[in-house]
Amino acid sequence: MQRCDLGGREQGPVWHRKPKPAARQGAIVNIIHSATGYHSKTIRFLNVAFDSSGDSLLAGDHQGNIYVFDLNGNRFNLVQRTMQACTALAFNLRRKTEFLVALADYSIKCFDTETKELVSWMRGHDSSVSSISVHGSGKYAITTSPDTAQLWDLDTFQRKRKLNVRQSVGIQKVFFLPLSNTILSCFKDNSVFAWEFDTLHCKYQLPTPVEGSVLLYKVFAVTRDGRIFVAGGKSNHLHLWCLESKQLLRIIQMPTKVRAVRHLEFLPDSFDGGSNQPPPPLFKVVEDWSTCKLGTNKLTMRVTSGRSERPWKSRGNKIQTRSLKPQINTSLENKENELPGGLNKKRLQALLKGFGEYPAKYRMFVWRSLLQLPENHLAFSNLIDKGTHSAFVHIQNEYPIKSRKLLRVLQRTLSALAHWSAIFGETPYIPLLAFPFIKLFQNNQLICFEVVATVVVNFCQHWFEYFPNPPVNVLSMVENILAHHDKELLQHLIKYNVTSQVYAWPLLETLFSEVLTREEWLKVFDNIFSNHPSYFLMIVVAYVICSRAPLLHCNQTEDFEYFFHHRNNLDINVVIKEAYHLMESTPVDIHPQRMLDDFIPLTKGQYPVFNKYPKFIVDYQTQERERIRQDEIEYLRERQLVHELEAKAQARKVEDEAWYRKQELLQEAEEQRRKMLLEEEEKLAEQRQRLAAVKRELKIKELQLLDAARQRFLKYQQDQRQMELKRLDDEIARKASVREQETAAAAQDVEVRQMELESQRQLFEQHLIEDQETVMQEMKGERDTSRRKADLEDRLVQKLVEVDQEEKQKAQMAAEENLAKAEQKCIDTDWRMQALHKLRCEDQDREEHYKEIAKLLHDNRVKEAELLRTLKEAEEKKWQEIAQKKAQLEAEQKAAAAADEHRKQFLEEEMNDALELAEKLQKEDGCFERLHDLKAGHTETGLGFQQVPKPGNVCLNDLSVSESSSHDRRREELARKEWELMAQVRQLREKLTSRARTRCSPTRFPATKWTP
Repeated sequence: MQRCDLGGREQGPVWHRKPKPAARQGAIVNIIHSATGYHSKTIRFLNVAFDSSGDSLLAGDHQGNIYVFDLNGNRFNLVQRTMQACTALAFNLRRKTEFLVALADYSIKCFDTETKELVSWMRGHDSSVSSISVHGSGKYAITTSPDTAQLWDLDTFQRKRKLNVRQSVGIQKVFFLPLSNTILSCFKDNSVFAWEFDTLHCKYQLPTPVEGSVLLYKVFAVTRDGRIFVAGGKSNHLHLWCLESKQLLRIIQMPTKVRAVRHLEFLPDSFDGGSNQPPPPLFKVVEDWSTCKLGTNKLTMRVTSGRSERPWKSRGNKIQTRSLKPQINTSLENKENELPGGLNKKRLQALLKGFGEYPAKYRMFVWRSLLQLPENHLAFSNLIDKGTHSAFVHIQNEYPIKSRKLLRVLQRTLSALAHWSAIFGETPYIPLLAFPFIKLFQNNQLICFEVVATVVVNFCQHWFEYFPNPPVNVLSMVENILAHHDKELLQHLIKYNVTSQVYAWPLLETLFSEVLTREEWLKVFDNIFSNHPSYFLMIVVAYVICSRAPLLHCNQTEDFEYFFHHRNNLDINVVIKEAYHLMESTPVDIHPQRMLDDFIPLTKGQYPVFNKYPKFIVDYQTQERERIRQDEIEYLRERQLVHELEAKAQARKVEDEAWYRKQELLQEAEEQRRKMLLEEEEKLAEQRQRLAAVKRELKIKELQLLDAARQRFLKYQQDQRQMELKRLDDEIARKASVREQETAAAAQDVEVRQMELESQRQLFEQHLIEDQETVMQEMKGERDTSRRKADLEDRLVQKLVEVDQEEKQKAQMAAEENLAKAEQKCIDTDWRMQALHKLRCEDQDREEHYKEIAKLLHDNRVKEAELLRTLKEAEEKKWQEIAQKKAQLEAEQKAAAAADEHRKQFLEEEMNDALELAEKLQKEDGCFERLHDLKAGHTETGLGFQQVPKPGNVCLNDLSVSESSSHDRRREELARKEWELMAQVRQLREKLTSRARTRCSPTRFPATKWTP
């Protein structure tokens, strides 16, 4: 057995001498791929696939290298480097040089072994593809992954159907049965279903095996006639099914050391050899091939028939091969008519003339063969990668297509054309020309682009030489042909100034898509693609000639234009026949075939250069278009800037309106609060007025009571004096007793006066205390007001800080706005400083008023002290005079002492009550001390009364009339002084009250609120 190491070679021989199989194993060659380097290793092969003849095989390793081994030619070639491991291979496509490979990124790619280029790239699986099964015709393939199986059309490389299953079930393998249109699907739950390929309806399901023989199916194999099906898995058993009877034929048991089956394959000379006979009874096991598997522990068992006990023999040293080379004597004409895909152009033309059109099922395939599309995937990808061309960015505005997919394909195809050649970005009718093909090939953009490019290169020859005008030369050809075959119709068109730009150019630039239905258009282009490019112009002339009857009745230019832009009642088969007649009957000198080149397909690898147009005009238009685009961009930018400025102005206006509205609301709220404060102040003033009126009434009542008591007392004194006079007149003898009565009456008068003075003093002190309490309340209110002012100032300062921060953040937005705000803030700050200065001035004025009040209070206290001193001196003098005259009145003094003691006790109780009340009202006031002094003075006065020495008994006869008259005068003087002192005290009280109300009234602040 020979050994072939691929190493780093891309091609070379498989073996160096004629192969000869071994005696027992039958191995011809052992192919390995070793990599040399720092760490030498062997790259393992993952998948292998044979072609239908068995002469070639395809092998892929885990590094993504794909090799083709030609066993008949003893050559191997590296055909592709996918750079990732392959999971499945398939080699039996309709195009013999193409193969399919499933990669580790879940995609399937189609490559060409000759050109080594990518043909197509198919995506759709979400997991690794485990197998690829190709139909016997090579036109369809099934790819299988654990979660889905997908059916692909290998002509268009589009997915046709998809088989989904539950995740809990899973798919093992889905494949085509040989020599039939049946698809066999094997699932992980051991269920096997057969499907009809054309309709995809389930034909049958294999029954579940009998108990005791169930195994998990992992690998499958089918005979070449598709009648015997074998399945194996993680067991040493194999299940052999007959697909015709849907029954389990045999259960093959292998040695106990076999634990699992990894691969199954029917050999050409084993079992039935492809016949319809079932295999004979089987032995359990025969041979072990495990020693030939490169040192692996996997066992490959070959099970043979019980009748065939002879050893396996080779059919000889010769390997039967089948040559697929063409015959040498093939003519040049046949080579020209040979098309890709095994088609022949002459046969297609004969088929077309016989049926008038190609079968709809195979039309796209025939077109691709007739146009000989190169399918340059890489070049097309480069054009697509350039993005959308600037000329077709807003194509949806000019062509509003409902289908977004169709619009996207149209935009991409036109952009690719414009990137291929600049003329197509400036040609206004290129979308009309390309749209029918784009709608037809929208699922395969590469084919769509190459069809349009081929049509432009071959069937639109000389169209762009007079750009941007219509192709006058081509239109002249049409007019010459029309003049030769129908002069009358041409004269009629010339008569009404209808040129070829009216009756021929609309048909050419739209490729008849405006005047034909879909079926008619497809039939026309079946004939156009099957003939020389000049046939396209013949179709135009034939359409005009076949429409001569309605055209001869038209006499207005608008009617002609309408006729060639809308569908008409015309038999397209007659037009096609007429075109063939024109092709044959047109003279050579005016035949378009003399002016137009033969059909030339697009080159492979790269697309040809297309520069058959006036380049300077296109460049100028491109420059103008770019300039217009730049101007439009500048205009849009300026308009966007204007919109932004308008939006900013509108936003600023809204902010200003909101600010003014807020200010109005604040002013309204401030006005309401001011009104509420004014109303409260008015209510408080009314309450104060009512309180003052009540106090005034009480004082008036008090004064009235005092006046009434004084008048009553005066009347009593007058009555006493009259009684004394009567006694003096009537009872001179009783002078002593009268003197004593007069003295007692005088003492009573003094005591009453003293009591009145004391009550007046108490009332005066109470009024002073009330005034002081009022002043203290006002001072508390002022302190609260100052505290609220301080809080307002703190909040104002905080607000100023926040506003300052906001101003710093918005400093970059607008310099004018910053300046205006700064000026406004400066004005506000000056106003606040003025307000603060005014408040400080008011505080200083209040302090001065408080000082004046304190000074007045001090002066008042001094005057009160002087008044008390004066009263005390007057009392002392009075009591001294009375003491001198009462030495003789011992008995009366005792009674007077008892009465004085009673009065003293009463006064002490009243004074204690007054002191307690004063202490509760104002503990820190000096009035308490004055009251205490008054109490002490009163006590001393009482003691003075008690300490008057008791002289001896004096006779009333000793008092003379002169002494009594002097006593009366002194008493009158004392009363007059008392009245004067009371008047002074009353005036002083009124003055202090008026000053306290006018100067020391609490400062009222308007109910305003500072706003930043």
